[in-house]
Amino acid sequence: MILSSRTKHLLHCFLCFTVIITFEVFTGGIHLWTFEFDNIDPIQKYGYIGSSILYLLRILTLLALPQCVFNFLGLVVYNAFPDKVQLKGSPLLAPFICVRTVTRGDYPELVKNNVTRNMNTCFDVGMENFMIEVVSDKPVNLTKHPRIRELVVPSTYRSKSGALFKARALQYCLEDDVNILSDTDWIVHLDEETLLTENSLRGIMNFVFDGTHKFGQGLITYANENVVNWVTTLADCFRVADDMGKLRFQLHTYHRPLFGWKGSYVVTEAGAERKVSFDNGLDGSVAEDCFFAMMAYKEGYTFDFIQGEMWEKSPFSLWDFLQQRKRWMQGIFLVVHSQAIPLRNKIFLSLSLYSWITVPLSTSNLVLAGLYPIPCWQVLNVICAFVGAMNIYMYIFGVIKSFSLYRLGFFKFVFFVLGALCTIPFNIVIENIAVIWGCFGNKYRFYVVKKEVKPPVTV
Repeated sequence: MILSSRTKHLLHCFLCFTVIITFEVFTGGIHLWTFEFDNIDPIQKYGYIGSSILYLLRILTLLALPQCVFNFLGLVVYNAFPDKVQLKGSPLLAPFICVRTVTRGDYPELVKNNVTRNMNTCFDVGMENFMIEVVSDKPVNLTKHPRIRELVVPSTYRSKSGALFKARALQYCLEDDVNILSDTDWIVHLDEETLLTENSLRGIMNFVFDGTHKFGQGLITYANENVVNWVTTLADCFRVADDMGKLRFQLHTYHRPLFGWKGSYVVTEAGAERKVSFDNGLDGSVAEDCFFAMMAYKEGYTFDFIQGEMWEKSPFSLWDFLQQRKRWMQGIFLVVHSQAIPLRNKIFLSLSLYSWITVPLSTSNLVLAGLYPIPCWQVLNVICAFVGAMNIYMYIFGVIKSFSLYRLGFFKFVFFVLGALCTIPFNIVIENIAVIWGCFGNKYRFYVVKKEVKPPVTV
């Protein structure tokens, strides 16, 4: 039996509420019976210092509350399983769209294959006013085609602020003697491994047809076609839920990137992008996507969530997974502490960052709460349980959104859900290492994960 979009959403909401209520009851958030710690005198049992430490660790949970609330509202308020995107106008009348991919040029075959696939997808939805542009540090040697433009960033190029890495390449495209787009054209930013889908292109065309907002972003999923690493792919199910929850709610409800955004599946109006620019110095070079979003927010631009998903691959190795998380944390750290962005524009991003940086303390709290229980205010118990339940449900929803029950069958589908939950300890370990390493390591490095699996060579 094929379930309707609305039925899927209602079942997901029921499951979400079930997980939250169950977690609240069995962790003491909602008191249905007396717990052992209810009658403990923490001062007498642990002393002033010990009690203070235990309560401080418990209160740190509040840092994660805003993003958990946004994830909950995004997943529940809006249909999490929308139907196929329907075009609101003819593709022939759509504004000109430049699909721009930035690469270091280390994987030319991957780039060539994805350029071909993405161009064919554009043709499949009837697009005519578009081009594919590849910006690389090294020549990729793309096949000559009237709709393909290859730009190689000169080694001598230096932006005014000294931007580095991907920000440098993105800014090069905006220079007067390089840019060929008019201010009313649109740019779709992709990573070198990102694949367009027909649904995402319909969503993008609807977004640019509307034209109300200058910047937009949509959902990326990671469990498509051949999965290279099941551990990292299942762990990335959290990111899928994060897109459908926090990202969608902030962009569709408030039209602001309150918690930042990703660097791929970014849609911008060319004129607005040039005004904001990627020329943001060293602090804007590690998480250039997040810095750009904060600067656009500061300048008063509005954003929206775009329907339709794109495809990417999760990191192929645990080392790459760790390095990726470390770079994200370091880049966002630089954004939050940049003097160029007012606090009012980055308050929610700051809370998110510090909930991330305090992960080692939160992890220790999981152990200490069991060994040294303390009575807390009821509202704090409820909040802590809600945060824990939402973080668990994010993995469950990510699997539900990434995999098809009809294609896998019930038992294999449940196995994948359990597999995603089993990656939680792995994720906790990785996040702890990334935070400690990121806080004390060099923050001005840009690690690029492996993007291509080469077949073994028989000698």
